[in-house]
Amino acid sequence: MVTLEDVARQAGVSLATASRVLNGSTRQVGAALRARVEQAADELGYRANIAAQTLARGAGNVIGIVVHDLTDPYFAALADGAMRAAATQGLLVMVGTTHRDPEQEIAYVATLSAQRVRAVLLVGSRVADPQVTGRLRDELVRYRAGGGRAACVGQDLLGVDTVAPANRAGAAELARALAGLGHTRFAVLAGPPHLVTAADRCAGFAGALEELGLPAPQIIPGPFDRDGGHEAARRVDPDVTCVFAVNDVMAVGALAAYREAGVRVPEDVSVAGFDDIVTLRDHVPALTTVRLPLKDMGARALELALAEDDAPVVEQVAGEVVLRESVRRLA
Repeated sequence: MVTLEDVARQAGVSLATASRVLNGSTRQVGAALRARVEQAADELGYRANIAAQTLARGAGNVIGIVVHDLTDPYFAALADGAMRAAATQGLLVMVGTTHRDPEQEIAYVATLSAQRVRAVLLVGSRVADPQVTGRLRDELVRYRAGGGRAACVGQDLLGVDTVAPANRAGAAELARALAGLGHTRFAVLAGPPHLVTAADRCAGFAGALEELGLPAPQIIPGPFDRDGGHEAARRVDPDVTCVFAVNDVMAVGALAAYREAGVRVPEDVSVAGFDDIVTLRDHVPALTTVRLPLKDMGARALELALAEDDAPVVEQVAGEVVLRESVRRLA
């Protein structure tokens, strides 16, 4: 691999001079030296380091992405989509994870604002706490007043450009599809009730069952992660034939709990999730879910954050029900 040192040696200049020419420094380099460095780079096939260029230009070409849990494949896919979109524009990305702590999210925005990054992208559900949401919104107002840009993936509650997954509608469509397979007795692994995404998905699913004249599902709250799904699955009533976990990670935990207990899926109980995370490709049985275009959503949120529109834009993203082997048709 050709290095910057190779280019400097070929051009007969210092490493610092070569870096200023090829990594976008604001310090000026004379035309003759610049031409020598660029010619050497062309001859050697050198490709500039985008990250180094961005750092040299300062935080004006830095994007901050704040997610709830980077180990969760849902957030990883969204962040990956945004980061790939940023790379095409020569932007450097800083990623922070809040571990689902709303106070940490507010602190991240304040820190990124102080660093004068070009844009902030918030990825994750809002919480059902108007005071906390109001404080985050106020922090974003201050950041934007200083020239910053912001967007979010989640609910339209922050007054910024938003990519909003249709959680209620997707869960309702899934409920209708499962009922169409003959299921009438459901349980919902509902996640934490204060998390708006979890509450919306639970409400959409239960509402569709009510419209169909079916019994209300058993609602089992718990953490919005694999262990939460694992624990909640152990509390499902024995007459339930189909379990809906409000995200795929919880559904994977439920499948593990059933496997440990000798409960067969889907022969003994059917299981469905929501999101269609990439790790499901290798899971057995393949999980029925509601597919969201996660990487595209992350990329689109970044595009909105970088746009110059004054009025916030809200784009709804519909989910697609995907029926797989974890659900069976009842006779």
